[in-house]
Amino acid sequence: MNPHTATPKGARPKQAPPTLDPAAFGLRLRAARKRFGWTLAHLAERSGVSITTISRAERGQLALGYENFTALGRALEMDMNAMFAGAGVKPAPLAGPVVTRAGQGVVYRGQAIAYEFLGTTAAGKQMSPIVGTVHARRVHGPEDFVRHTGEEFVYVLSGEIEVHFDHGEVLRLGRGDSLYFDSRIGHAYVSVSRQLAKILGMTWGESVSLPVPAEPAAKKRAPRA
Repeated sequence: MNPHTATPKGARPKQAPPTLDPAAFGLRLRAARKRFGWTLAHLAERSGVSITTISRAERGQLALGYENFTALGRALEMDMNAMFAGAGVKPAPLAGPVVTRAGQGVVYRGQAIAYEFLGTTAAGKQMSPIVGTVHARRVHGPEDFVRHTGEEFVYVLSGEIEVHFDHGEVLRLGRGDSLYFDSRIGHAYVSVSRQLAKILGMTWGESVSLPVPAEPAAKKRAPRA
């Protein structure tokens, strides 16, 4: 069976989407670190993520946000698809069409967004598509802003969101609206509609369109936790 089209033709998808809970993700993270023979301190130094955050994530006590799990993935040379593939699924190099049946992406509940990762059977793909349910309702402080290399696209499928940037700009988007931006600029998503907003998001590549933005002032710099 083609790993990219795992559901046989004519078969109905399962009702419940595969979910990667913090405990399962923590085991993957710890196993990857141990393969290198690294201590928590060494991984923290290489990734920029604090020892406390890594330790809690490995023990399943903390759901990581996008910035932290991408930083750890780069440090551990883990493909995003290997990090978030379904249980028992080994991603394979992209060699043909990749099908993700409706509701069958791998779900991971992060700090502000519940991510449904799509196309996780394709190792090394250049884009990282997700369907996200934004459960954050407000920006509590600078720790909520995320920044990572590359560029980001978001399209609102339902509900309304605000996208807050760490330089003070706030953009409100409703159903059918979209936004494209340099994701090295600190940003945070918030649902502002009665129901939690659902978005289609895409991140990819290294941004070359803008100079690297300056870090915010010391008081506003986002912690890695």
